[in-house]
Amino acid sequence: MDINVIVTYLATIVFLFIFGKVFIKPLKTILKLIINSILGGALIYLINLISGAFGFSIGLNMFTAIFVGLLGVPGAILLVIIKILL
Repeated sequence: MDINVIVTYLATIVFLFIFGKVFIKPLKTILKLIINSILGGALIYLINLISGAFGFSIGLNMFTAIFVGLLGVPGAILLVIIKILL
């Protein structure tokens, strides 16, 4: 094989590796946010299911689900505290 062919193959492999690293990281972050938001929505639903007997509920919408998805259980606790205070 010619040296130019080898260099071209190596350059292509390096380019694909760098290209993959640049675009895979944001996709992982977005996927993690989506999964956490779904789990946050489930947590809010569970809170509403348990506390519904007491007349207490938190609105289940995209913003509260993302809020709990970003902050996790402390975010759900914070939403409960805000709801109690307001």
